[in-house]
Amino acid sequence: MQTFTNLFPVWVILAGVFGLIYPPALTWVGGDLITILLGVIMLGMGLALTFDDFKRVLRVPWQILPGVVLQYTVMPALGFSLAWLLQLPRDFAVGLILVCCCPGGTASNVISFLARLNLELSVSMTAISTILAIAMTPLLTTMLVGDRMEVDAAGLFIDTFIVVLLPVTLGLLLNRYFNAFARRIQPIAPPIAVIAIALIVGSILGKRRADLLESGHLLLLAVVTVHTMGFLLGYFLSRLFVPRQSARTISVEVGMQNSGLGAKLAESNFSAHPLVALPSAISALTHCILGSICVAMWRRDSAATMDASE
Repeated sequence: MQTFTNLFPVWVILAGVFGLIYPPALTWVGGDLITILLGVIMLGMGLALTFDDFKRVLRVPWQILPGVVLQYTVMPALGFSLAWLLQLPRDFAVGLILVCCCPGGTASNVISFLARLNLELSVSMTAISTILAIAMTPLLTTMLVGDRMEVDAAGLFIDTFIVVLLPVTLGLLLNRYFNAFARRIQPIAPPIAVIAIALIVGSILGKRRADLLESGHLLLLAVVTVHTMGFLLGYFLSRLFVPRQSARTISVEVGMQNSGLGAKLAESNFSAHPLVALPSAISALTHCILGSICVAMWRRDSAATMDASE
């Protein structure tokens, strides 16, 4: 199962390509099923956490704070700026801003593990940014979308609460009070999350295939640029405050968004504008590819660093 999970970028890319080549195979994924899939992903995150994890974060907030602040400043600012600079069509612009206002995704934990970075920092940042997303994602999206489109802030808040806080809290409680049961299902949570994200990405790309092929080149440029800049700024800005290995971890966390959450929020709250979900699907493919490049660059260097410190 570990090998399957470690190949996460491969499965997401394959699902995306398959969705584009043969849409009917994956377009059945949508609506309530996406909500369930995201809930399962968040439950898996909760199962991997304990209340002691949050106590450790509170004891060393200077390790976590730079990354969390960058998550909710750099990416939203990049999304807003690129939407304006490239004059993206309204639906693409709103979708780009929405996914940039989402928290870090569990994919960043996989990449941090493969690149031999600071995994505890990665998981802690993902957990904190995910919980903060209940307020930050609706607030930032409403502010930055502006008059482009009417935003149901209350709907965004409720959806984020349902698909994020409830399952994460349930996972934490299961881990605390039913630890034996939680430990039995923990090993299957990561591969299930991989399958869920791959299905969501493939479904959205399949549904919006014609739109992507017709006018997606500009959107592709925007998404690739926003994630590339997210990785770069995440590293160089955090490097001012934390050691190199932690800065690399923060770079991955900032550059990789919870695209599945973005897709769910788009489908639920912008159902009259189906193209709003497309940036989230492209985002998932893009950050998986960029994350894999980081693994290739940093894995050997990280191993050498750890050996030197032993």
